[in-house]
Amino acid sequence: MMAWIPDFLLPALLTLGFLLGLRWMRSPRTAVRGNRLGALCMALAVTQAFWRYGVFALPGAWTALGLGAALGWLLAHRVKSIRMPQLVALLNGFGGAASALVIAARIPARDPGAAGLAWLTAVAALTVGSLTFSGSLIAALKLQGYLASRPLRFAGQNQLLLSLGALGLILLLVATVTQQTGALLAIIALALIYGLLMALRVGGADMPVVISFLNSLSGIAAALSGIALGSPLAAGVGTLVGVAGMILTRLMCRAMNRNLAAVLSGFAMPESETEDEAGDEAGAVTGESAPADASQIPDLLQDARRVLIVPGYGMALAQAQQAVKDLMDALEAAGKEVKVAVHPVAGRMPGHMHVLLAEVGVGVEKLYDMAKINHEFAETDVVVAVGACDVMNPAATTAKGTPISGMPILRVAEARAVIVCNLDEKPGYSGVANTLYQEPHVITCWGDAAQTVPEITRRFTQRV
Repeated sequence: MMAWIPDFLLPALLTLGFLLGLRWMRSPRTAVRGNRLGALCMALAVTQAFWRYGVFALPGAWTALGLGAALGWLLAHRVKSIRMPQLVALLNGFGGAASALVIAARIPARDPGAAGLAWLTAVAALTVGSLTFSGSLIAALKLQGYLASRPLRFAGQNQLLLSLGALGLILLLVATVTQQTGALLAIIALALIYGLLMALRVGGADMPVVISFLNSLSGIAAALSGIALGSPLAAGVGTLVGVAGMILTRLMCRAMNRNLAAVLSGFAMPESETEDEAGDEAGAVTGESAPADASQIPDLLQDARRVLIVPGYGMALAQAQQAVKDLMDALEAAGKEVKVAVHPVAGRMPGHMHVLLAEVGVGVEKLYDMAKINHEFAETDVVVAVGACDVMNPAATTAKGTPISGMPILRVAEARAVIVCNLDEKPGYSGVANTLYQEPHVITCWGDAAQTVPEITRRFTQRV
């Protein structure tokens, strides 16, 4: 009477649980609850899979489960928020590798006369999982700085990748028809090489798009493996991850005015050029003449009515989010209107700045995405940029042929005065020099933001 529950009801309930968890994670107020629900559903899913396939009887499975749980616990507690993009990239890769390994272990046990469609699905899961693993590994190494952020380009690169893609399709069909181990090993090797080359040719400025795309691929690999193994839970949850990741990828491309195919080809050109994104001169100075030096910062902030904070990856590096929160509190205590303008790719993955600022208690109602805040810069008295560079670089709209050409930016230059708290004047992750620093109304405070921002707060509070 109860035999039908593990095969139907439990997978359906767990899939609904994952959906509810995703919904809760849309808001910082319920994100922790959503994350915990997702973790609980995953634990129950693993238990159900162990029960269904009789894995509980295998000592090695318990050992692997214990090691994996311990490693996950250590990573969650020891990896700082600044390294979260690298961890996400690795987890995407591990997800793809897990799907590929499950299929690789299962394929030899299949009947030689198994249906061609089942073999096609299994081989496709093997291919996507292997590609996801190698691509995610390169993405993590680039984010960590072990590999150069600039795109890898060489003569005949496009022709090589096209040839590898065509060869992969041929091997996919051969492996499906012949069901031979040699063909499977060849397609695994080819997928690993393709993933490496695909990630290497993408520049650092477009890495958030790649992370979102690889997240989608990890879900697709899980869905394909679930179909091949006859597991509705893996198929359903994998599809959920794949669709969500692809939607996020599309949103990221739109926010950066990019075409996904161009990003993956290493030549990320604008998807379109609108009057708002490419026709205006972002470097043009509007409003009053700007201060000459940093000594006038307290007076600028004292006289300001509206202040916008622009965070970037440098804030994460300096761990200056608490200093930013203290500055915001001091400004608000003095009666200033304070908002935070967040670029979609500020940081190394979508939502990176939101996570960092939420950690120190900055309310989500103070965080504004680029599309909702860009028109307010022209009416802003002072902008305080902390560790931001590429996301406010006017060169994105004036220079051609750079990694950020055509990328919509926060129109910081339109504010009456700009205070930049960056480590130095070196280019950002894209390698493109920021022309904003030379504007007459911009004050640059070079140094560790964990020290320069508190100093600005101290001088302002003394002035008040």
